[in-house]
Amino acid sequence: MAESTRKKILKIIEELDYQPNFLASTLASKKSAVFATLFPEPPSPEGYWNKPFVGVKKRIHELRAYGVQIERFTFNQSNSKSFVAEAAKIIELQPDGVVLAPFFKKESGQLIMKLKENNIPFVFIDSEIKNAGQLSYIGQDSYQSGFVSAKLLDFTLRSGNILVIHFAKEMDNQNHLVQREKGFYDWFEKSNTENHKIFTTEVSDTDTEFWMEKIKDEIDSKNIRGIFVTNSKVFYVGRLVEKYKLNNLKIIGHDLLKENTDFLRKGIVQFLICQRPEEQGYNAVNKLFRHVVQKRKVSEKNYTSIDIVIKENVDYYKEFK
Repeated sequence: MAESTRKKILKIIEELDYQPNFLASTLASKKSAVFATLFPEPPSPEGYWNKPFVGVKKRIHELRAYGVQIERFTFNQSNSKSFVAEAAKIIELQPDGVVLAPFFKKESGQLIMKLKENNIPFVFIDSEIKNAGQLSYIGQDSYQSGFVSAKLLDFTLRSGNILVIHFAKEMDNQNHLVQREKGFYDWFEKSNTENHKIFTTEVSDTDTEFWMEKIKDEIDSKNIRGIFVTNSKVFYVGRLVEKYKLNNLKIIGHDLLKENTDFLRKGIVQFLICQRPEEQGYNAVNKLFRHVVQKRKVSEKNYTSIDIVIKENVDYYKEFK
């Protein structure tokens, strides 16, 4: 092609603001992609980790014309070995991309190393391991979420101490909960308030009611007036309040599970922090699709909103459609 002709064509393209048709070009290539998800196994149909996969399935359905497929892998939240076993299956599958909840930081690091060795792009949802080579992160800023939660409790409580509760095992290995706790403590350090003391406790086993006795003793002995639960299991505290009639507590937790919203409507839980898990799953798959199939650049950080839900506005938060 003559240089003069090439310049004329480029000028016409610029004047018409031409954009390539990614749908047509992708369908013409007749290429498909297989993505894998690795999330915690939900303990029940109402469990939090069902929600991100709702968004995953919605986006996969929209991409059916491209032949995009999804393979679902789940692990036991209380057993890091199950994470390792499922991670090995993913490496054996050799998918075109992975959506990963880096629940166990150490084991996630081992998987990430193998993904990078095999040039498999991966997207984090729910929690983030910084500078790990991820294509993108979809989710809340966990530190900022803890910071906001502390501010809410500080404004709600005039005086009295606060208990941070982790319903989890291997806390040092669960990055997002650690970051929420750090943000929570940092708020009170920066605000220089002397009205509250902060205590932290971990509950690794809720199969028996021994944990309730332990928490009840802490509430009584430490003059606890506010409770911050770092994950979606705030309903356990709701049950504790009902059993012992601890109606003077101010409680904040995470996620719009039915068990949690029931206690919100009763006024036992004052605040729930919503992190839009359905949208996280949807957007994570979309990031992989744009990168792998469309060969387009995607943004590395995609923080979701930190929604503060109370009983007066909870009915306006609908399920992902």
